[in-house]
Amino acid sequence: MIPSINDPGDDTAGLLYYLYGPGRAEEHVDPHLVASFDGMAPDPGRSADFHHALKDLANLIDQPVEALPPRSRPALPVWHTSVRAAPGDRTLSDDEWADIARRVVAATGIDPGNGEPGCRWAAVRHADDHIHIVATLVCENGSRPDDFRSGKRAQAECRLIEKELGLTLVNAGDGTAAKRPTSAEHHKAERQGREQTAREELRETVRRAVAGAQGEAEFFDRLAAAGLLIRKRVAPSGDLLGYTVALVDDRNEDDEPIYFAGSTLAPDLSLPRIRERWSAAQKDPTPENRAGTPSGPAQARRRAAAAAWQAVLIINHGTDQQIAAHIAAAGEVLDALAKTSAAHTRKQLRDAARAFERASRSHVQAERGHGRTLRQAARDLVYGGPALGRGEDGATTAMVIDMVAFLVIAAAHWHGRKNHAQQAAAARQAAEHLRVAYQSAAHHPMAVLRHRGLRLSQPLQRRQAAHLRQAVPDLAEQILAEPGWHALAATLADVEAAGHEPATLLAEAVGRRELDTADSVSDVLVWRLRRMADLPADASTVPEVDATAPQGAERPKRPSTGHSSRPRKPK
Repeated sequence: MIPSINDPGDDTAGLLYYLYGPGRAEEHVDPHLVASFDGMAPDPGRSADFHHALKDLANLIDQPVEALPPRSRPALPVWHTSVRAAPGDRTLSDDEWADIARRVVAATGIDPGNGEPGCRWAAVRHADDHIHIVATLVCENGSRPDDFRSGKRAQAECRLIEKELGLTLVNAGDGTAAKRPTSAEHHKAERQGREQTAREELRETVRRAVAGAQGEAEFFDRLAAAGLLIRKRVAPSGDLLGYTVALVDDRNEDDEPIYFAGSTLAPDLSLPRIRERWSAAQKDPTPENRAGTPSGPAQARRRAAAAAWQAVLIINHGTDQQIAAHIAAAGEVLDALAKTSAAHTRKQLRDAARAFERASRSHVQAERGHGRTLRQAARDLVYGGPALGRGEDGATTAMVIDMVAFLVIAAAHWHGRKNHAQQAAAARQAAEHLRVAYQSAAHHPMAVLRHRGLRLSQPLQRRQAAHLRQAVPDLAEQILAEPGWHALAATLADVEAAGHEPATLLAEAVGRRELDTADSVSDVLVWRLRRMADLPADASTVPEVDATAPQGAERPKRPSTGHSSRPRKPK
C-alpha cells in the first residue's frame, strides 16, 4: 500500500472537480465518497445535482479556513494524498477503503481523533486500486494540525494496514528515492505516446551524462549532445549554482519548455552532489590526454570487468562509507554499459541501470575518493565507443556483464544487511535484468568455447578434469555435470597453452569470489580465467590446442590482448 502526499494547494473545489471528473484520459470510473470527517458529507457522485453537491462539499471542507481572518489563513491550505494498493493486491471494498482513510488521516495528524482537534477531510474513490483524501490545513478550533513528517507517518501506518489486511508488504522507504512522476505526468506521456514520462527520461539522460564525467564543462557538453535544453543558475559573482534541463518537445499550455532541476530528478543529481564525484577525479578530463585509456570497446570492457572484480572485495570487506561510494559508482558503470552496448543487450542493460538507480543511494554517506576505479571504468566505456554484438566486443560484453552481476548481487546483500529494503529489492531486480542480458551476450562466445571443448581429445579432457578436481574438489562434480563444462575445459586448455598453471589459476579464481548465486559456475569461471590469464574473450581468434600433443609439449601461442597483469609461467 503506497501513500503519496502531494504538495499543498489552494483550490479545494478545483481538486474535487478533477477527482470527480472523467480524468485526463477517461480513467476515472464511478467517482464517489467513501469516508469523510463527520460521515455525513454530501457525495457529488451519488447526487442528482452534481455541481451543487460538489460546491457544498468544497464549502464544507473549506469552512474552518474561511472562518479565519484573511491574514491568518495559510497561503496553501489544501492537503491532498493518494493511497494506492500494490499491483496484484485484491480489490478492497468501500468499507475497507473508508477505514484506511480514517487511519491515514489519524496517523498523519490531519484528524487524530481521541478528542483532539482535527481538520475537515473527504476520501474519494474513482478506481479499484486507490483513493484520494482531500483536507484543509486548519482544525475546527482554528489551530494548525500537527502534520510534521506526515509522509513517514503515513508510510508506517500503511505497513500495519498491509499486515492486517493480508496485502502485499511494500518495502519501506528511507527518503532517498527519486521523486515519482505524478499521475498528470503519466497521463501526458500516454497521450504523447512516450514510453516514459519527461521526468524519467530526463533523469536517465542526466545520469548517463554524469557517468565517468570529470568536470562541469564535460557534463554540460554531454547534456547538450543528448539534445536537452539547459538553463544554468549563476550567482552575481559568476559562480555556477545549479542547472535545470528540459526536453525540446515537452511543453506547457503556453508552449514553453518544462524545466526540471537536477535535484528534482534525483537527490544525487543536484549540481553540488555531482561535484562531489568530481572532487576526487583527475585534473585533466580529456580522454586523449590520459595514459592507458582503452582504444576500443573490448579493452574498455576488460578494464570494467577488472574494476568490478575488485569492487566486490571492497563491498565484502570495506567500511560502510567505502561500500556506499563503490555502489554509487557501480551505477555509473551500468549507465555507461547501457549507453554503449549492442542492440541485443541494450534493453536489458537499460532496465538494469534503471532499477539499480534506486540501489545507488542510501543514508550511508559515501567516502569521497573511493569508487574512483569504477568511475574511471565508466569513463573508459563511454570513450571506448559503442560495442558490436560479435567478436571480441561481444565476448567482452558477456565478460563484463558477468562480473557486474556479481557486483550488483554483492550490493543487494549489503543493503539487505543494513535493512535498506527498497535498495536491496532494486539491486535484486537489476541482477535479474543482468542475467537476461548475459544470456544474450554469452550465447555465441560460449557456443564457440563449447565446440572447442568437445573437440579436445579424451586424454586432454581428462587432464583438465584432473586440474578441476585438484583445484576445487568440493565443486568439481557439480561443474563437470554442467552444460558449460566443455567451455571451461577449452579455457583451461588455453590457460595451459598460454604458460599458466591451470589448477593454480583455477583455485585463485574460485577462492576470491563466492559462487553460490551463479546460475552456471562453469560460465563464471570461464570469464574469470580468461580475464586473469589475459586470454581473448572471443575464443574463435585463439588457435586450437593440439589435441594430440603430450603434456608439456610446445603449443601455439594465443594472441595477446595487451592487458596482462599477471606474470607468465616460465617454460
